[in-house]
Amino acid sequence: MAVLFHGLLFAVPAEAESLRFALVAKRNDQHHCMLSGKGCAEAAQAQGDTCLFLGAPGSPHFRRQNKALEQTLARDLDGIALAVTHSKWLAEHALQGIGRVPLVTFETDLEPAERHLRKGYVGLDNLAFGHRLGELAQRLKPQGGRLCILQDNLWSTNQHERLQGIRQRLGGAGVTDQLHGENGWSEPHRCPLNRAETPENAVLQLADLLSADQFDVIISLGMWPVYKVDAYRRHIGPALAELEKTGRRPVIIIATSEPDAAQHALLDEGLVQAYVDMNSREIGRQSYWMLKRLARGESVPEQVLVDHFEVYLPRSSPEIRAAP
Repeated sequence: MAVLFHGLLFAVPAEAESLRFALVAKRNDQHHCMLSGKGCAEAAQAQGDTCLFLGAPGSPHFRRQNKALEQTLARDLDGIALAVTHSKWLAEHALQGIGRVPLVTFETDLEPAERHLRKGYVGLDNLAFGHRLGELAQRLKPQGGRLCILQDNLWSTNQHERLQGIRQRLGGAGVTDQLHGENGWSEPHRCPLNRAETPENAVLQLADLLSADQFDVIISLGMWPVYKVDAYRRHIGPALAELEKTGRRPVIIIATSEPDAAQHALLDEGLVQAYVDMNSREIGRQSYWMLKRLARGESVPEQVLVDHFEVYLPRSSPEIRAAP
């Protein structure tokens, strides 16, 4: 398969004696992936090292990532951090050539059967992240209501843990499946809903949910709906205005990474009620530090979980912003 392979170097050129690492993302043209690359490069630059940000553009695909990983392994590197697309495939192909190069995973880990190939994992504390999303839902809809969650796919462990965190926060620690009235919260049978393939379709999917008028809270486990701010405003604004006429305007909460000014504007326009930051930059920083310690011959923990999540709210919501 022909692959367009790009490498983005965020750090300044390092001296000959410095260490060289690479962070291989699922894709190299997506905002949260690029923030991880920047975090790794910033931490490396501060120590006189280099962290390359590598990968293939476009929708994540294990064959494209495998090719990118093969090209990465051909470089003279002191360590590699990998966000895994397909554990078994990569283990049977590119990772056969890992040799003595230290490998860590970030954001998405290898499956248990392949974890002997990596030294450690850096990622979000997804259960705690889900709790934070659920806490916001509680504060914004204290009486409870009908909930729909937009998730990446059914096979993502990270997404499943976030989903569980939301349900535990809203329904109680013992909840393991869809909410059916626990503490006033329920999930209609069509939810959780797998996200649409493109940002444009993600907006249309959300508009369709709103037009059904069946939900009080919608939580997106990723930032897909707000990639295209103009399309979001064009489709979601009128849908919310129609619902507001009947007094049934739902709350929309979106997981994101360092929202830009255009995305912040959606908050102040009332088109999004809250963002929760996935702290991708810190995941990149911690990936560098794990690789650095391995290159020094030091031991590292089996996993490092990032558990600080900044919440972004409309400037008109100080009472919620001040809440713990």
